[in-house]
Amino acid sequence: MTEEAPASLRQSPVALLVGVAALVALLSVLVGWALPLVIFLIILMVMGHEFGHFITAKRAGLLVTDFFVGFGPIIWSTTRGETRYGVRALLLGGYVKVPGMTWGTPVDPAIEPRTYREASYPKKVLFASAGSIMHLIMALALAWASLAFIGVASSSRVGVLAFDAWQGHKENAAQVAGLKVGDQVVKVDGVAITNETQLANLVHRSAGKRLTLLVDRAGHDLTVHATPVSGTTIKENGRSLSAGGYIGIQVGGLSVHESALAAVPHAFDQIGTTLSQAVHALVHVFSPGQFASLFHQVGSAKAATNVKNEDTRPVSIVGVGRIAVEAANAGAGQLIAILVAVNIFVGVLNMLPMLPLDGGYVAIATYERLRTRRGQVRYHADVNKLAPVVYAFMGVLLVLFACTLYLDVAHPIANPFG
Repeated sequence: MTEEAPASLRQSPVALLVGVAALVALLSVLVGWALPLVIFLIILMVMGHEFGHFITAKRAGLLVTDFFVGFGPIIWSTTRGETRYGVRALLLGGYVKVPGMTWGTPVDPAIEPRTYREASYPKKVLFASAGSIMHLIMALALAWASLAFIGVASSSRVGVLAFDAWQGHKENAAQVAGLKVGDQVVKVDGVAITNETQLANLVHRSAGKRLTLLVDRAGHDLTVHATPVSGTTIKENGRSLSAGGYIGIQVGGLSVHESALAAVPHAFDQIGTTLSQAVHALVHVFSPGQFASLFHQVGSAKAATNVKNEDTRPVSIVGVGRIAVEAANAGAGQLIAILVAVNIFVGVLNMLPMLPLDGGYVAIATYERLRTRRGQVRYHADVNKLAPVVYAFMGVLLVLFACTLYLDVAHPIANPFG
């Protein structure tokens, strides 16, 4: 019998949308806007993965019976043509159902020609790989958007990123001088500024001295005058500063935007670099040394909080979510960088040649193709023989998930965005 949603929800998704809106509003009040945004983006990435399977199956003429967001009980569904679309209660993923993913599953003979197992080798490979391909496409689109609309920090364009609050002062010296966030500091007393350390040193040794700053504001040159205040006379963000001059700015490399066309090759370069890093990281994650290190960190709080271990430690979905939230609070560019990395890593992981990952289906389809001789009946692999290996692999994944989840809850990695 086919599982159905309540009649009221089958007829209208209004109640579902109202419930989702209420949940988002509640989360925003309790924990801020970043967490609901990150959850939405993760669900969007998962559904992008599933849409890849869905659209390739449709294009290949395969029968798609279900396309769902989430798992568990159905809370809303609707049928369009031969496919049922819907949302389930546990928003922990999604799935596309195509009959015949295994040889032992009985299927109505009338639909057998449109099952996965009866598809040609190219169609099988494309359908199984489509999820990872979608992750690459999403990563490429995000990288391009970041380069074209947000830009990348340039170490040679030193500017004002933020202002520091001075206790007992409505405005600090930089704000009194008229500086604004986003101003590029071009020169200080005629000295060209090429890096943030140089600017900090010039200000630090000029306490009480009036400085002339040439700044570039939105493409226009502007001259302002600021007098650094001695750190012994002020408190910045509640802490006393050491001797030296301060004007109350946080400096760093300002973003440089690229044209939409110029961003394309650079986006491909970024994806290529990230892809290489993901492959190396995956090899590291499944190495015996990494598992030994994880076990040691689970048993030792000192090891878990060691900076070197944190730099190389894999994270669970909880850790990914927390880092993404911190990135969102740090800025859109940082959040996009995290999303690009997650898309690439998940895409690579998913193509490992082992069931239940999509790469396992590609490996089996390839094996069947190699075993089938020209003019002979297509060879069908007995997937049941792989059961012990599949269970062992899933056991490894379970151990990895348990260790990383414990560490992400008990000893979360320090905020990489400061």
